[in-house]
Amino acid sequence: MISQFFVLSQRGDNIVFRDYRGDIQKGSAEIFFRKVKFWKEDGKEEAPPVFNLDGVNYIHVKVVGLLFVATTRNNLPPSLVLELLQRVARVIKDYLGVLNEDSLRKNFVLVYELLDEVIDFGYVQSTSTEVLKSYIFNEPIVVDAGRLPSLGPAALFMQGNKRMPGTAVTKSVVAQETGGTKREEIFVDVIEKISVTFSSSGYILTSEIDGTIQMKSYLSGNPEIRVALNDDLTIGRGGRSIYDYSGSSGSGAVILDDCNFHESVHLDSFDVDRTLSLVPPDGEFPVMNYRITQEFKPPFRINNLVEESEHFKAEVILKIRAEFPSSVTANTIVIEMPLPTYTTRVNFELEPGAVGQRTDFKESNKRLEWSLKKIVGESEHTLRVKLTFPQELHGNITKEAGPVSMTFTIPMYNPSGLQVKYLQIAKKTKTYNPYRWVRYVTQANSYVARI
Repeated sequence: MISQFFVLSQRGDNIVFRDYRGDIQKGSAEIFFRKVKFWKEDGKEEAPPVFNLDGVNYIHVKVVGLLFVATTRNNLPPSLVLELLQRVARVIKDYLGVLNEDSLRKNFVLVYELLDEVIDFGYVQSTSTEVLKSYIFNEPIVVDAGRLPSLGPAALFMQGNKRMPGTAVTKSVVAQETGGTKREEIFVDVIEKISVTFSSSGYILTSEIDGTIQMKSYLSGNPEIRVALNDDLTIGRGGRSIYDYSGSSGSGAVILDDCNFHESVHLDSFDVDRTLSLVPPDGEFPVMNYRITQEFKPPFRINNLVEESEHFKAEVILKIRAEFPSSVTANTIVIEMPLPTYTTRVNFELEPGAVGQRTDFKESNKRLEWSLKKIVGESEHTLRVKLTFPQELHGNITKEAGPVSMTFTIPMYNPSGLQVKYLQIAKKTKTYNPYRWVRYVTQANSYVARI
């Protein structure tokens, strides 16, 4: 059982707070935020998701910049509470449409009503959006996502100044459309988080894909739908490699190590023609989760070189090569690299004419940061970094620097090759207006190059 639940902004403002049991002192939210903001334990700059302070267990997750926190004095399974916090955030997003500080403040009555139905005296009752609709009576105050800073997946799908067709994360499952008419829509996202580790010579040491097919339906009448995947989809390792796969629009066998499905999915014909049939519940939910540990073509290649130029100086050369097609663009790329602890000065040298790039040296933890607003496929970018040290070097500098880590997001691209070939509505009416394409997005879960 949990004792408290609260949501904090990036500034530490208490947006939502509910005390279920009264066994924890007041001011726990402020104590938590101060501890997290100035965390210095274990040599880390960021607090772990679970920690204990003065006999109180603090468990938290960060969702679109907001801190969702639960406190308890009991010895609960941490994974259980972390999953609860994620589901509470998802339910709130389903009802509000947009999950951010402004929407929470404008809809605090609805949020508290949801919390009272989800958790009772610290015990979880239900986190199903569909079940909760029978007990929730307040209407959300819809926040215009177009006027707000985009913190979620909606921000990823921009083409110039034109936003691609409406995203599920900005619509409430209960709010009425303007004019009283309902738009019959269904949204499908294929999201893949990849983890890749390169050796110092550029060879792949480990590679893994954690993927999910996410769906959100606004079709009235709860019609049955059928989702068709790749015909050559294989489950179970057969020793083959998909390394020659060139992108989400190409061909080639898709080999999954394992997968699992939402409880609403029927697998009667899955083994025959790789189709899934289901009656989608209200709210956003994962239709299918899957994992791939076989080799695949990574979207980026990272090359790095560290050279000692003089007794008190060294040079680092970082080169990033985009391996995906030129029609695809990666967004929000950040490359980080730890430097020797005795580094005193860092000078950056970008390519001539570089636009949308930013460099920084974090003095507190001796780490360089290279940010790129976007990278077009098949392009290459280089950064030169000159390091200065206060004393003559001893030993190998490569043992003091690195590894290089990278985070990024690539809309409309998935390295696994998993595709949703078509989505069919069993009882289609004239009012249904589903979009005829599926969004794909690749994110870096862990992308590391060793020196």
